[in-house]
Order: sequence, then structure tokens, then C-alpha cells
Amino acid sequence: MSTDTPQAGDRLVRAGGIVFALGALATLITVAPLFLGTERFPAPAYFVCMLMGVGFVLAAAGLLRSAAAQRQAVRAASGTTSGTPAATAQG
Repeated sequence: MSTDTPQAGDRLVRAGGIVFALGALATLITVAPLFLGTERFPAPAYFVCMLMGVGFVLAAAGLLRSAAAQRQAVRAASGTTSGTPAATAQG
């Protein structure tokens, strides 16, 4: 068990991983009859395989949310509120 405090986006990443794993398992189950020479599953069973994509999108959204929260924390710590980086001198 981790002692870290949950950050913004952690739950989305975890949920995305679980949904992706379920979709991957469904993909293995629905593709297996094609290799085993048994009867195929009905078409709606193949829609469950789309959970892989849904899980990927959830995890990506969690990562983006986490990155945005970290960026906001850095800005708050440095005391700047503008969204543009400081201008640098060019030589």
C-alpha cells in the first residue's frame, strides 16, 4: 500500500487501466474461436473489445489532468499567474 496522497488524475489513470485490461481480455476471448476453429461469437460480443480504446482515452485524460495540476502547482509556487513563459534575452 502506498503512502502517497492521491493526485489529480490518479483515479482516471487507474480506472483507464482497469477498463483497458477488461477490453484486452475481451479481445483475447473473442479472437480465440477464430484460431481454435470453433463457432464465432455474435457481433455484440465484439463491441466489448472497444473497451480497450475507452480505457486508453480514460488513462490519457488522467495523465493530462495530472500534468495540468502539476503545472498549476509549479506556477502557484513560483508566484506567476500568466500562462506565457518569461521572455529570455537573446544574444
